Amino acid sequence: MGRPIVAIVGRPNVGKSTLFNRLAGKRIAITEDTPGVTRDRIYAECEWLDNYFTLIDTGGIEPKSSDELLVQMKRQAEIAIETADLILFVVDGKNGLTSSDKDIANILRKSGKDIMLVCNKVDYYVGDENIFEFYELGLGKPIAISSTEALGLGDLLDQVVDSFAADKNTEIEEDIIKVAVIGKPNVGKSSLINQILGQERVIVSDTPGTTRDAIDTYFEKDDKKFIFIDTAGIRKKKKIFENIERYSVIRSFTAVERADICLMLIDVNEGVTEQDTKIAGFAHDNGKSMIVLVNKWDLIDKDNKTYKTIVDKVRNDLAFMTYAPIIPVSALTGKRIEKVLDEINEVNEYRSLRISTGVLNDVINEAVLMNQPRSVKGKRLKIFYISQVSVKPPKFVIFVNNKQLMHFSYIRYLENVIRENFSYKGTPIRIEMKNRER
Repeated sequence: MGRPIVAIVGRPNVGKSTLFNRLAGKRIAITEDTPGVTRDRIYAECEWLDNYFTLIDTGGIEPKSSDELLVQMKRQAEIAIETADLILFVVDGKNGLTSSDKDIANILRKSGKDIMLVCNKVDYYVGDENIFEFYELGLGKPIAISSTEALGLGDLLDQVVDSFAADKNTEIEEDIIKVAVIGKPNVGKSSLINQILGQERVIVSDTPGTTRDAIDTYFEKDDKKFIFIDTAGIRKKKKIFENIERYSVIRSFTAVERADICLMLIDVNEGVTEQDTKIAGFAHDNGKSMIVLVNKWDLIDKDNKTYKTIVDKVRNDLAFMTYAPIIPVSALTGKRIEKVLDEINEVNEYRSLRISTGVLNDVINEAVLMNQPRSVKGKRLKIFYISQVSVKPPKFVIFVNNKQLMHFSYIRYLENVIRENFSYKGTPIRIEMKNRER
């Protein structure tokens, strides 16, 4: 059986995201005193007393609202409820029971899932008598906590892990490929993830900025495990006015740092913009493997030269990452989406590739014989040997007589030699010089 899944649900602004961040042990969901900040499902891996489980934060449920975005948020919460093994129904102990709480309780009862009633905002200044009215919901004894003050969370987690079925896998999972989908707003990031997963996983809208959080989705295919991270679109700083959007940009850069591989989405109609270059550069500088997807391929007129022309243009505009494969796709129609998964698996293998020192030195020695480094003021660089010291991303250390004699163009030459022999498709290479006497 899979890992236990715990979903946090409730009406807006009862402290769901604060509780989510507390249990996850870090600020993943955006927390603002504004209803509706969390719109999609947000996932995190959690641990309590060596028991691992997946936690889902959801947008607030407004059962009777007809607003399009609120309806989609409700649908996302319903999907979380359907997939969860346990539901934490969060209510507001400070403001008391509301009609929306009653409506949500009715929805949860129909799901047939295990439910824990969590009464939040019960701190030093709010007595337990405030939770008595929640017995009216018929969901058992409310568990009093304060997410802000971190009160009662240990007792809550004890009850959560005690509820897990014996056949659930609560061990730590390894070998999960983390893939961040990055790019400017409204280039089709959420649509791409929905196509890959084959379900309505994240809210899709033509309005830029619909995705505010970095959203993690666990996915398995052909015995391979993935976490796809959908990120808020990254705009230029001068276009970020709202506090919430500023936080979203920070989350997006953090998502890049957490990822192994980044899918960089480019709008085929706009081409590579200055902002695209900055986003890709941030991922490159952080040693992330990259796959460039030219999206909205279905919206342009094509002939037999279109493919090569556009790919060459993107390659030229992103000249600092020539290692990255470029795939024209359509997140709307699903064109070449299967190829994207194949490419992710292949790039991940190269990201983890380790070359033996003997083979590596044979290649470099031959390259040096073919193209000797230039002398500088009568002094010539001598390369003694090279060794690969790490993977993810691959890092090589070259021992030389004087690293000051190593010109950047010769480093680039050696990197090209390594790629010609071992590919390292989609992955940046780090090369470091160290002085050593013969």
